Amino acid sequence: MNSKNKIVFNDNEDEVLISKLFTKYFPYWPMFLIFIILSGIGSYFIVKYSVPKYQATASIIIKDEKKGNEDSKLLESLNMMNSKKIIENEIEVLQSSPVIDMVVKKLFLYAPLYSDGEIFDYSAYVNSPLIIECKNPGLIEGVSQKIYFKYDAAINEVWIENENIGKPENWVNTKYGILRFIQNPRYIKSKEAQNYYFILRSIHNSAASITDNLKISSSNKLSSIINLKYKDQTHRMCEDILNAMLESYNELAINEKNLMAKKTLSFIEDRLNIVGSDLESIENKIQQYKAASGAVDIGTQGQLFLQNVSVNDQRLSELNFQLSVMNQIEKKISEQENISGALPSSIGVVDPTLSQLLNSLGTAELEKEKLKKTVAENNPILVSVSDQINKIKQNIKNNISSQRNSLEASKNNLNETNRNYNNLLHTIPGKERELLEISREQSIKSGIYSFLLQKREESELSYASTISDNRVINRAKALEDPVSPNKMIVLSAAMLFAMIIPVSFIGARETFSTTVLYRKDIESATSIPIIGEISYNRGNKNKAIEIGQRSLLSEEIRKIRHSLSYLGIDSDHKKILITSGISGEGKSFFAANLAISCSMTGKKVVLVDLDLHNSSLTRIFSGVPNTGVSDYLSGQIMEDKIINKVTKYDNLYFIPPGAIMEDPSELIENGRTETLLEYLQNHFDIVIVDSAPIGLVTDAHVLSPMCDATIYLVRHTYSPKNLLKRFDQNNEITPLKNAAIIFNGVKNRGFTSNNYGYGYGYNSNYGGVRKKDSVRSI
Repeated sequence: MNSKNKIVFNDNEDEVLISKLFTKYFPYWPMFLIFIILSGIGSYFIVKYSVPKYQATASIIIKDEKKGNEDSKLLESLNMMNSKKIIENEIEVLQSSPVIDMVVKKLFLYAPLYSDGEIFDYSAYVNSPLIIECKNPGLIEGVSQKIYFKYDAAINEVWIENENIGKPENWVNTKYGILRFIQNPRYIKSKEAQNYYFILRSIHNSAASITDNLKISSSNKLSSIINLKYKDQTHRMCEDILNAMLESYNELAINEKNLMAKKTLSFIEDRLNIVGSDLESIENKIQQYKAASGAVDIGTQGQLFLQNVSVNDQRLSELNFQLSVMNQIEKKISEQENISGALPSSIGVVDPTLSQLLNSLGTAELEKEKLKKTVAENNPILVSVSDQINKIKQNIKNNISSQRNSLEASKNNLNETNRNYNNLLHTIPGKERELLEISREQSIKSGIYSFLLQKREESELSYASTISDNRVINRAKALEDPVSPNKMIVLSAAMLFAMIIPVSFIGARETFSTTVLYRKDIESATSIPIIGEISYNRGNKNKAIEIGQRSLLSEEIRKIRHSLSYLGIDSDHKKILITSGISGEGKSFFAANLAISCSMTGKKVVLVDLDLHNSSLTRIFSGVPNTGVSDYLSGQIMEDKIINKVTKYDNLYFIPPGAIMEDPSELIENGRTETLLEYLQNHFDIVIVDSAPIGLVTDAHVLSPMCDATIYLVRHTYSPKNLLKRFDQNNEITPLKNAAIIFNGVKNRGFTSNNYGYGYGYNSNYGGVRKKDSVRSI
């Protein structure tokens, strides 16, 4: 039950929020309509005249055994130089300078082709009959100006800026460099004759423009598939660039593998030459020994000795070879900065840890070489790879040192065993002993030579193979429809713009306003109650309520008149003081209309103009004598002589301000003001006093204790907020007696009409009600 109530509460909150937003912004609907129309027109021109862009996609899979993608055993045996791949690294390699530069050179993108358009120039990648090749594209600097050319297919001749350079396919020395024009294999004849031109751009700038429109990402974390996307003005260019990228990437990968295999072959060839020379020397020595000594057969005891010793000798030879390989590896690591490809892990290295370290070192060196072509020397990734290489080298040295100690110990043990066997040689004839020693050395060298031959064959197979570490899944394919400009996105953005601008303008205008805009502004600034509101109407200024008039103004004044009971106004409490913060907030206008409205109920009402500084009631009640309050306060006339009957309204009397005095504030405080108000209270049913603004002079503070209630006027979009706050602070020190606020001149927001009613059919033009009916209805 509680959850249901909570859901209903949330729904109500949403309805209230929607209602508030509608109420806040609907009055400005013409502004929204104008911006919607302008945004719609703008979006139409954007879609119509923007250069369309198409997008091509392609995907490749990187061979990664950790993610379930590896070669067959046969292919793996042929691909001896295979290295581990990391998807993130390969993404960087794909968009690296070597790859993109190769694309630029293959497709001659350093000389892009364009054709003149009415508003924008368009790519002539497929519409130009010729493409431009530069003999030295690396010498192009910056971006040249437009270079116009013409081609006459009938006579097969080319003009550059009206200069005939002869037939295509020939290199021509121009002021832009050595160029030649070749037939465009992608040429599609245009229906209309067009002005073609090209721009020479540096390889760097051309590559940068490709990179800006290129997006490469991994399919997902568990996959080794890389997706490529490229945007440009034509379908064919998008497809060609992506396909050229894939080809260039494969070429660079195969070239790097072949370079490693070539270095390995060179290392093996050097070792084969040395071991082959030693083996040939030993064979010559055996031949010479047998010829000189006549030793042909070895006795049974010598055969047994040879069998026992040969095992140890084979082991010793392996140990010596391993020590030799380790010494060479340690020497190359110490002497060479980059050993990529020079130390294959499978040649003479038995220890798996050392083999793994050598593979890691080779992989790291290859990665470092790739990064050198892509990033700067101080790049954090390159520095990190260099640090990794140094650590691997140190680990290799430590491993070699440990293994060398172990191998030397094993070698010493075998030598000790062989010395024991050598003691037996004394029982064998000298000739046979010498022959056995020479044969043993021959067997060792022959084993090493066979091993090196095997490794050379494996390296040659790897060098001859063109197996790549990746496979193209989908070749580049461009979409038929342009991806930019997208009509729905442009239209959505235009509509969003049409909403955001008016909302921002309205919000900023109301948020940063320094004047009172809302009733809540008054309620947040002061605790004094608001007993009524008066709407704004241009015709209300200095205008009193007409007899029998049933207008919006008259109804609002009637409501405030009925609210006077809230302030305790009755037959014993009759005096009402009207004031405001500053001049122009409508206090005199309100005082006059309140007095008229009260008089129309049949009560005897007197309106006293005590604004002796700047009176405005005389403009409403014209035709009365000038003798007034100031004359009475100065002792020049009695009370009953300053009271004037307003002939237009029954039961309404008016006391004008009188002659202008130099010290009106002191005049009000001379004691006669209180006597005047007591006299009026005894002779009238309601006494309404119009005073000077409280923010300018102290008259209202002097008069408020003499009255029964004080009404303070605040005008919409006119009264300053800070003045209202200061009024509340001052009211705590010198409070006005029984104070209340009227919110005056309330304007409708936006462009809505002010002539709204209360459901009774009242409007500013309504009339025809008889005087006695009007008084009775009030």
